[in-house]
Amino acid sequence: MKSLKILLIMMLAIASKTFAQTGPDAILGKWESDKKDVRLEIFKQDDKYYGRYLWGNQIVEKDGTTSKKDLKNPDPKLRSRNLIGITSLTGLKWDGEEYVDGKIYNAPSGDTYSCKAWLKDGKMNLRGFMGISLMGKTATFHRYLK
Repeated sequence: MKSLKILLIMMLAIASKTFAQTGPDAILGKWESDKKDVRLEIFKQDDKYYGRYLWGNQIVEKDGTTSKKDLKNPDPKLRSRNLIGITSLTGLKWDGEEYVDGKIYNAPSGDTYSCKAWLKDGKMNLRGFMGISLMGKTATFHRYLK
């Protein structure tokens, strides 16, 4: 019984570190959209945050694993690269409340948008937009633990 209590305490400590991150680096890690159609990994370089595609139903072939090529990229030199692993989210900066001034590349369309992100209730909200934030779309993500 005592070893079971110790095991439960250890599991709670690990879970609290995983889910209770606060501060600017709380966005780091793997995320899956609530629609389960895309997975990203958010990482930090210097003082900015970036995201790379881990998987997406529109960026893999019908087999569900083979990466599609970046055929719609406006730069012809990049059209032969695999979409899985590309950095699609760039330059997010923490402003003390949310992550701002980023760019997000939508590989299926080949378009790039301005973006911002914020965390709320353990979820990451990522909003892509043209011009002003009101003219955009928000995707909600949850932690991906696999």
